[in-house]
Amino acid sequence: MPATERLLRERDFHDQQARARALTFAHEPHRLRFSDSDYLDHETWVRRAFDRLGDVRGKDVLDWGCGHGMAAVVLTRRGAAVTACDLSPGYIAETRARARANRVAVRCLVADAQRLPFGDHSFDAVWGRAILHHLDVRMAARELRRVLRPGGVAVLCEPWGGNPLVRLARRWLSAQTPDEEPLRPANLRELRAVFGHVEVQGYQLLAMMRQAVPRSGLCAALLRHDARLLGRWPRLQRYCRYVVMTLRRNES
Repeated sequence: MPATERLLRERDFHDQQARARALTFAHEPHRLRFSDSDYLDHETWVRRAFDRLGDVRGKDVLDWGCGHGMAAVVLTRRGAAVTACDLSPGYIAETRARARANRVAVRCLVADAQRLPFGDHSFDAVWGRAILHHLDVRMAARELRRVLRPGGVAVLCEPWGGNPLVRLARRWLSAQTPDEEPLRPANLRELRAVFGHVEVQGYQLLAMMRQAVPRSGLCAALLRHDARLLGRWPRLQRYCRYVVMTLRRNES
């Protein structure tokens, strides 16, 4: 499929989602407001992934594929100068509304994640959640490296495709665009070809069942079992639902 056609499909899909969300916020604007923990703790990997960014106070940070804009708000509250970009004008409108509702200043713009409208070495850090698997991984990695300053870091949280049952569930139970695919080992090789070393941590082996197990005690038990299993047998990460990747730009 031509790249332009794919971009249009992606934009239209996410704009449709954003329009549905905008109707909710029009009637319930208070739902745009949230605490940091509402975002950081809504999935098991988010807080730990955020910690990989380090201290962002006074740093220029890109929320790459910002979606609903919650990460951009949290990063700004932590003292970063945040730029949020997304292919979807609808989601950029939501990010602007969310920033206003939470009384923070976020620079927002519509942009193609593979062709960013920023100069070389523009950012100290990049946060990206569930965006890379929509893109040409090698092209996106080169663009991330270009806009990162020497010594900068990108933290990317992505669905993982190593578990065939999870792939099947995603195909039948989750809303997704026609062109997206969860990441695979070949994609990690593409990232390493651009960045060199890439740190990878898998999350939600047994804990992927937490959506179907509402009781907090059972969820906590699943997380404990995950920590034990993944700590003892790291190769089980290939069967996890999500991965968090840390990419560092060297000083050269």
